[in-house]
Amino acid sequence: MRKVNRSCTFRKSIPLPHTHFQKPFVPSRPDFPISNFLISNPPILKQSKTTNIIFGRHPVVDAIRSGSHFDKVFIQRGTVGDFEKEVRHLCREHEIPLQYVPKEKLSKITGGNHQGIIGYLALLTYYRLEDVVPMIYEKGETPLILLLDRVTDVRNLGAIARSAEVCGAHALVVPKTGSALINADALKTSAGALTRLTVCREGSLVSAVEYLQNAGVQVFASDLHAQKHIFEFDFTAPTALIVGSEDEGVAPALLSRVNERFSIPQKGETDSFNVSVASGIMLYEVLRQRFEG
Repeated sequence: MRKVNRSCTFRKSIPLPHTHFQKPFVPSRPDFPISNFLISNPPILKQSKTTNIIFGRHPVVDAIRSGSHFDKVFIQRGTVGDFEKEVRHLCREHEIPLQYVPKEKLSKITGGNHQGIIGYLALLTYYRLEDVVPMIYEKGETPLILLLDRVTDVRNLGAIARSAEVCGAHALVVPKTGSALINADALKTSAGALTRLTVCREGSLVSAVEYLQNAGVQVFASDLHAQKHIFEFDFTAPTALIVGSEDEGVAPALLSRVNERFSIPQKGETDSFNVSVASGIMLYEVLRQRFEG
């Protein structure tokens, strides 16, 4: 009898609950092929309250090769050799963020034999901004794009996505690193809006801003110290809005490249609006102007 290699054996996987994001959905924008929205089921799956992960050398590598979408991959710090090179090349080819972490972190996450690698499966398909913007113009619509700079709280991200979808934003842009994961909590907080909104993941928001400007999109940033208020600008033209982190706001590298900065008027003594509330105000002002225009 052929001997079975059990070095890749893992704990029994927990079946996924029947939630709306488990089934492939039909996108509201027919421009995007439905096949892109199918999430492949990996061979080894572990579900927690907020994430879906696979672990083990063969399961993770096979899932990447098969086209499964990942939020990120963790590989054990100090890993060298052909396997590390293969993972690094695959992640670069498929534009998956790769992080080198201590073995203890991997063990804490899996509680099992992770073989030095963990993959976080994405619950959504991510798109490229350069593919999305031309489609908006081709449909004869005026682009409205929202960029999130270092928004790390999943519930804020979900709430922002909900406002963006309600106000007619065409896309949400997040960085590959330094942003909250779009997990089950984000989906729940968004009230399903994340499944109806095109989400772009970009390696550099600075490059994303430059691309948008070259594509005829005016880019604005929310800035607590800006001299002009949001109501002083015209948002009926192609528009992109940037919102920053709760603690630091929009990064200086982005502020220096935008077309204009604005502040949201406030009267009380509290420092500022919550980022999700500020995003809702900004998006609604765009919607109001476009309705009246």
